[in-house]
Amino acid sequence: MAEDKIKIRKYEKRDRGAVREISCSTAFIGEDTDVFFEGRELIADALTLYFTDYEPGSCFVAENNGEVVGYIIGAKDEMVSNTNVKLASRLFIKALTSHELLKKKNIIFLVHCLSSFLKGEFIQPEFSKDYPAILHINLKEGFRKQGIGAQLIGAYLDYLKENKVKGVHLATMSSGAADFFSKQGFKLLLSAKRSYFRYILHKDIIVYVYGKHL
Repeated sequence: MAEDKIKIRKYEKRDRGAVREISCSTAFIGEDTDVFFEGRELIADALTLYFTDYEPGSCFVAENNGEVVGYIIGAKDEMVSNTNVKLASRLFIKALTSHELLKKKNIIFLVHCLSSFLKGEFIQPEFSKDYPAILHINLKEGFRKQGIGAQLIGAYLDYLKENKVKGVHLATMSSGAADFFSKQGFKLLLSAKRSYFRYILHKDIIVYVYGKHL
């Protein structure tokens, strides 16, 4: 697939379903969410809902012959996205009223997340002061390593610069993605072990946090 066949454009409301599906199909280090969780709606909400429904202007998609094959979604200020009370209430109520959380696979995942939390593995420095914006980028299988990610990053960084945002950061569990962000000029801010997927992978994962001044 040549780069020139891909169109990078601003996110539109009609792209919502495609973005949500790609988020689910890549949620487990590039693999499908079914590996660790049953309940695609809940996962899609957790990964994309703020961005597509509350800050759609900060989102871009990659389109191939009318099909959305990738996206970059983000927020100009991470603190705003993290403190959206309306969204938090909506997700909390939806999770409580959903029977998905009672499924065995999901209980196992949540128990391991709690264990990881109690070990202090989620404690990390605050990066939003120097790198206020955040981003999440994903591509469908078959459209990776073709320069599309770099085009999405370029469009998003131009958007942030136009809005006078001074920096952006992100987190990834993929070592391949970590190499990609290094090539895009991002600096490694943190690498830390997480144990919540050890029961699947039989080893700890490494979470990489990268940042870039604009």
